[in-house]
Amino acid sequence: MGLLLDSFWRASAYCLRPRVMALSTVPLLVIAVLALVFGYFYWDAAVAGMRAVLDSSTILTSLWTWLQGWGVADAANVVAPLMVVVAVAPLIVVISLLLVAVLMTPALVRLVADRRFPGLERRQGGSFLASMMWSLGSTALALVAMVLSIPLWFVPPLVLILPPLIWGWLTYRVMSFDALSEHASKEERQQLFKRHRSSLLGIGIVTGYLGAAPSIVWASGVVFAAAFFVLVPLAIWIYTLVFAFSSLWFTHYCLAALERLRNENALASPRPADPGIAASLPPSAIPAALPAAGPAVSTDRPSSLP
Repeated sequence: MGLLLDSFWRASAYCLRPRVMALSTVPLLVIAVLALVFGYFYWDAAVAGMRAVLDSSTILTSLWTWLQGWGVADAANVVAPLMVVVAVAPLIVVISLLLVAVLMTPALVRLVADRRFPGLERRQGGSFLASMMWSLGSTALALVAMVLSIPLWFVPPLVLILPPLIWGWLTYRVMSFDALSEHASKEERQQLFKRHRSSLLGIGIVTGYLGAAPSIVWASGVVFAAAFFVLVPLAIWIYTLVFAFSSLWFTHYCLAALERLRNENALASPRPADPGIAASLPPSAIPAALPAAGPAVSTDRPSSLP
C-alpha cells in the first residue's frame, strides 16, 4: 500500500510539469484531425442511421409520442447524435490509449527513469514491435469482452462495474508492459506481473473510472450544440491527460517495484569470493592440494618381531 500511494502522489506531481502538459497535447492534435476527417465524411450518415434505428423501435416511437404530448418536439433529433457519441466514445478511448502508449509513454518513462532511477540497469526485455503486438492483442481482447458484456449493462449495478473493470484490465496490461519494457528483462517482468497483479489491476481500475469522467464533458458538447467544438476537444484532452497520469502512475510503481526486486535478489544470492583477498594471503595460509584419489598406501614400517 505504501508503494501504491507513493507512486500515486508522484504521478500527480509529475502531471503538473510543463513537459508532461505539452506532451498531452500531441495525442489531442492527432485525435482532433481524425475526428474532423471522419466527422466531415461520416457524421451525417451516422446520425441518419441512428435515427433510422430509433424510429424502427415501437417502444421508442411510443416514447417520442409521449414526449411530444409534453411539449418536447422531435426528441429523436436530440437523442440520435447523443447515441452516436455514446457509441463512438469507447473507440475514442481506445485510440487515446494507444496514442498515449505510442507517443507519450516512452517519453514519460525516460523522464521518470532519468530523474528518479538514474542507476537502474536497462535490460531491454521488450522491443517496440513486442510492445505494439502486446498492446494490439490486449486491445482486441478488451473489445471482445466489451461487446460480449453489453447485455449485462442493462443490469444497473453491472453497468458501473464491468466497463471500468475491462478498461482497467486493458490499461494495466498496456501501461505495465510499456513501463517495464526498457528496464526489466522478460523474467523480471513476468515475476513483477505475478507478484503485483492485484495492485496493478487496482491502478488500472482507478484510472478506468477517471477515464469515464470526461464522458460528461463529451455528452455536454452534444446537448449544448453551440459549445460542441469547445467541449468535445476539451474532453479528448482530458482523456489524454488521464492516460498520461495513469502512465506516470504505472511507471513510478513498476520501476520502484523493479528496483526492490533487484535489491532482494542481490541480498538473496551468495556473494562471490574476492580473488584479491586470496592473493594477499601468505602461502602457508592456503591449504595444500589434496592427493588424487587412489588406493591407500601405508608408509609405516612394520614393527620388529620378538
